[in-house]
Amino acid sequence: MPKQFHTHQLSNGLRVVIEVMPHVDSAAAGFLSRTGARDETRATAGVSHYLEHMCFKGTPKRDWAQINIAFDEMAGDYNAFTSKQRTFYYGWVRASDIDRQIELLADMMRSTLPPDEFTTEKQVILEEIAMSNDRLEHLVIDLLHEKVFGDHPLSWPVLGYDTTVQDLSRDTMADYFSRRYAPDNLILFVAGNVDPDAIVATVERLCGDWTPGGAVTERTAGTIHTGSTCQQVDRFNQQCVALVFASPGGLDPVDETAEATASILGGSNSRMFWNVVQEGVAPRAGAFRMEYVDCGMMILYGMCDPEHCEKLVDALRREAATMSAEGVKTHEVDRVRNRRRTSLAVEAEAPYYRLVQLMDDVDVHGRPMTVDERLERVDAITVESVRDYLDAYPITGDGYAISVGPRDWTVR
Repeated sequence: MPKQFHTHQLSNGLRVVIEVMPHVDSAAAGFLSRTGARDETRATAGVSHYLEHMCFKGTPKRDWAQINIAFDEMAGDYNAFTSKQRTFYYGWVRASDIDRQIELLADMMRSTLPPDEFTTEKQVILEEIAMSNDRLEHLVIDLLHEKVFGDHPLSWPVLGYDTTVQDLSRDTMADYFSRRYAPDNLILFVAGNVDPDAIVATVERLCGDWTPGGAVTERTAGTIHTGSTCQQVDRFNQQCVALVFASPGGLDPVDETAEATASILGGSNSRMFWNVVQEGVAPRAGAFRMEYVDCGMMILYGMCDPEHCEKLVDALRREAATMSAEGVKTHEVDRVRNRRRTSLAVEAEAPYYRLVQLMDDVDVHGRPMTVDERLERVDAITVESVRDYLDAYPITGDGYAISVGPRDWTVR
C-alpha cells in the first residue's frame, strides 16, 4: 500500500509535510508561519495580521500586481488568514500546477515589505479595525479575550488596536518578519495528487538557501480569569451577553468530546435552539468553543432586546445546569457524532480541507493524523465521556460574564 504521509526537513529547519491523494486531480499547498497575536507584545498588537497583508505586496521577483496575476493565471482558490497563534498562506490548483503554486507561495515568504505599500496598507488595516468595531459580535469576542486573559498575549485582538497599527514602523515589522518567517519557524504542507520526491526537490531548490533564525520566544499558557464586565455601546439596538468557562486546549485528547458537548448544548438543532430561540426568549442563542494549543473557552451566548437580558441569561444558565445535572441523551450523542463523521468524510475528498487538517494536526499534535484516526476520536464520544467532560470542565458556577450593547447592565 502506498505511503500516505511523507515528511522532510531541510538543513535550514524548514519542514515539509505531504499527503498523497491519488484519487483526485487537484492539489493544495500552504505555508504555515507559527506566529499570531499571542506572539506579539501589546505595543505591536496587530503586526502578524498586518504582515500577512504585506506578503501579498511585493517580493524580490514580483510586485503586488504580478503576485495577483500569478495566482489568477492558475485559476485556483487562494488566500491567507491570521489567528491568535498562526498565519497560513495557501493555494488550491490543478495537480499539474502545484510546482507553480509552491514557487509563488515561497516567493511571498521572502517579502520585501515595500515601503510605499506599507504606508498604503496601514490605512487598509485601520479601516478593517473600524469595520470590525461596527459589528457587535466582534466587540464581544475582543472584550471577552481582553477580560478573560488579562495581560496574557491572547488578550489582544488579531487586528490589533488603531493606536498600535498607526504607530507600527516598517523597521519593527521587518525585525518581526525576519524572526517569525525564518525557515525553522515555517512548515510547508501539500495535499493532493502529487509526487512527494518531486515536491521535496522543488522545495529544496526554492527554499534551501533561506537562513534559519534560531530560537523564537516560547509561549506561555493562558489562564482563564473569572468576573464580569459591561461595555455600553449606544449605536447598537441589541445587547449581547456571554458566559465564559474554561475548556481544554488542542493538546487535550478530549477535544472532540468538548466540541460535541458544545454542539448538543448550543449548536445546530441544539437544546438552546429548541428551548431558548424557539421559545421566543431571544432570536439568537448558542454555545461554542474557542480552542488554542494550551487552553480553551466554552462560551454560552445570546443576543436580545436590551430589556430582556435577565431572561436570556437565566435561560442560558438553566440549560447549562440541566445538562450538568442530568447529562445528555444517547440520541443527542449519535446525532453530533454522525454530523462529525459526515463532515470528515466530505473533507477527506478535498485537498484544501485535508491541507487545513494537516496544518492543525501538525501544529497542535506534532504529527499528521489520518481520517481514520480522527474518526476514532469521534467514535470515542459517549454519554459517559460528555458527563466526564462536564465534571472536569464545569459550565455552571464561576466563569466570566460579558455584556455589550446599549444597556448599562452587568450580568449578576
